[in-house]
Amino acid sequence: MSALLGRSVVFALLAGSAAIAIAQPARQGAAPVKGEAQAHPDRWPKASSPAAISDPATEARIDRMIASMTLEQKVGQTIQGDISAITPADLEKYPLGSILAGGNSGPFGDERASSSRWADLVKQYRAKSPRLADGTQVAILFGVDAVHGHSNVPGATIFPHNVGLGAANDPALIERIGAATAAEVSASGIEWTFAPTLAVPQDWRWGRTYEGYSSDPKLVASYAGAMVRGLQGTLVAGKPVASDRVAATAKHFLADGGTTDGKDQGSFDLDEGRLVSVHAPGYPPAIEAGALTVMVSFSSWNGVKHHGNRSLLTDVLKDRMGFKGLVVGDWNAHGQVDGCTTTRCPQSLNAGLDMYMAPDSWRGLFDATVADVKQGRVPMARLDDAVRRILRVKAKMGLLDGRPVRDDPTQLGSAAHRAIAREAVAKSLVLLKNEGSVLPIKAGARVLVAGDGADNMAKQAGGWTVTWQGTDTSRKDFANGQTIFEGLRDAVIASGGTATLSADGSFSARPDVAIVVYGEAPYAEFQGDIPTLDYQPQGATDLALLKKLRSAGIPVVSVFLSGRPLFTSPEINASDAFVAAWLPGSEGGGVADVLVADRSGKAKRDFAGRLSFPWPADARAPVAKPLFALGHGLSYARPGKLGTLSEAPGVDIARALNVERYFDRGRALAPWTLTISDDGGARPVPAGAISSPNGKVTTRGVDMGAQENALAVTWKQAGSMSIDGPAVNLDRQLTGAFAIVVDGAVRQPPKGRVTLAVGDRQLDITRLVAKTGPLTLKVPLRCYADLGVNFASVGNATRITSDGPFEIALRKIELQPVGEPLTCPAAVK
Repeated sequence: MSALLGRSVVFALLAGSAAIAIAQPARQGAAPVKGEAQAHPDRWPKASSPAAISDPATEARIDRMIASMTLEQKVGQTIQGDISAITPADLEKYPLGSILAGGNSGPFGDERASSSRWADLVKQYRAKSPRLADGTQVAILFGVDAVHGHSNVPGATIFPHNVGLGAANDPALIERIGAATAAEVSASGIEWTFAPTLAVPQDWRWGRTYEGYSSDPKLVASYAGAMVRGLQGTLVAGKPVASDRVAATAKHFLADGGTTDGKDQGSFDLDEGRLVSVHAPGYPPAIEAGALTVMVSFSSWNGVKHHGNRSLLTDVLKDRMGFKGLVVGDWNAHGQVDGCTTTRCPQSLNAGLDMYMAPDSWRGLFDATVADVKQGRVPMARLDDAVRRILRVKAKMGLLDGRPVRDDPTQLGSAAHRAIAREAVAKSLVLLKNEGSVLPIKAGARVLVAGDGADNMAKQAGGWTVTWQGTDTSRKDFANGQTIFEGLRDAVIASGGTATLSADGSFSARPDVAIVVYGEAPYAEFQGDIPTLDYQPQGATDLALLKKLRSAGIPVVSVFLSGRPLFTSPEINASDAFVAAWLPGSEGGGVADVLVADRSGKAKRDFAGRLSFPWPADARAPVAKPLFALGHGLSYARPGKLGTLSEAPGVDIARALNVERYFDRGRALAPWTLTISDDGGARPVPAGAISSPNGKVTTRGVDMGAQENALAVTWKQAGSMSIDGPAVNLDRQLTGAFAIVVDGAVRQPPKGRVTLAVGDRQLDITRLVAKTGPLTLKVPLRCYADLGVNFASVGNATRITSDGPFEIALRKIELQPVGEPLTCPAAVK
């Protein structure tokens, strides 16, 4: 990549009748980028940040500030640390410009802290924000992932995830949701949210599909500006964003929903034309609406990481699309750029990144970046441009003029905001089947509400709720919210009927109708990636419940909770009515508003939702021939007849799940993913040579009887190698006396303890790998069962951890039935 010249050019941006001089770095001609990942800007849409993003007085003020800043203060502005790894006191030595709270980070170590505790935390960081020589304090910019409401904070209003909002097809509603979210986020002292997501998912095996509004770029584009305006308000020249609004983030630039294999942090391996036509349309309207920040995707384009792709970040985003705000990275994602680590990556800054998201690597990155500027690896003009963009956003947010840290708990989960969320739930529901007019539920009916999702706040809220994966969200986290059962119960009682909760579908008094609420367990990225689009490929417990009720002659209504359309033809066939309810959030009453009739015989609302993603006819991905097309959806006013559907999945499910084979010939086998990790975080290993974030664990291809048919994993210091994937049921393998078999060779005996884990249970295998030479390690699954591993749901297939130097060559890792007696290694407590 070409470096930026150490001088500036100036261009004029009109603001009414005033010209704003905004310094931009001059550039040499575009340098070639390896692979086929060099963008041609003239093929991309033009756009421009509104003139009101700044003004002449602000730019002159920024000139003076930059001129008075030390190198360390400039570098500090470009780095963002996480609250779990940096204290307010650290800012006295390291003048960072931004702080974030990641998905599993809470104020003072409390993930369930109140909004006032969040405000207290922001005040503490604000008080230690760096000061310039003239005494001017440059306040930190504090960001969170408020992606479906202020989802980090118990008691907040949790809106449906984007996959549901897309089905509502209502940009005006999206703007109101943005404003309500901003009111709650800002009321806890925070001024920046990492939203909206403008992904256009094309392969729904991707575990972040629910973060996208639609697979249709036109719908995504129609929402982009609306959400930005809702979060920020309309920018006004010379005035800061209102104190009850927050900075928006258009993310993730670019094509995070277009990875070729459907895996998170993967590569978009198609031509530039499709990159532009499918994945770019949401960004121009977001930029033109005034989005103050853009976040770069972890993903690659034809193998080149976006965090190092200057043609995308500078030539396209900043120049062609005229984006004048700041470009922020994702969680340590700069460390995945070729030649980079999490603690040193001048390539990203030179490519056009303005702020590194360095949650736990900030200290080393700060020191290395200061050195890189001093030694000319990062031109001062590029650093000054990054600082200018950051200060421009801070000025617009009022942070250079003492924006108050708001603390208003009354905004969290207010009646007005919850009413908007309830409306959004109702509008997002899509009716796919309604035979015999079983819906709406008739007034006075005796209703059985069944399924493990009926009274389950975690399932209806999904990931990114209180915690990152959202698995431990509970009803008490949202005291003013309603589970779906609670909403149905209240509506049924109001109509003169009765509603009984029975998760397993058992009953003493025969019901008139059963509503079964079920679906995907909560997940976020990585853990949400799946090998096929088949719902419940193992066990099919929900299907069995539907069939049991139907065989008893009870009409059955399915309320399906999911973060994506899935192959559910067997479940649809076993239901009289089938409703795609997505991930509705905290307001379960919105489901009842559509499903239950009042005493007049009508529901409060008719079905208005329409599919914003095609619904698959089988389990194959991506979807080629859908069962229900984009835009499909029945209603009471527009009923439809649905015959018996084919239940053939169209794919070998057992082979796709690959429950017994994890690793072969030097690489993880789909759907499993190999990662290496150290105290700097984790990094996926597609194949061959790669290092963990802090370089303590490395991999490289080696020969074991054939060319590079094995992977050498070298521990320089403490770290882990892990194989993870979708949760699979290994009960059969457990009862069948299977063992984990590791085939390879010890290349360097360990100088510390080595453990082999399944899930969260570890066994000490140090003595089994103590000698150099060929290795066939067999550890029975029963050893882990004895320690409490739940083999009905295993997502971590195996994990090897070493406390110190160690090297092993891995040729194969799989489950095999064993006939010989094997002793369990000692458990690690």
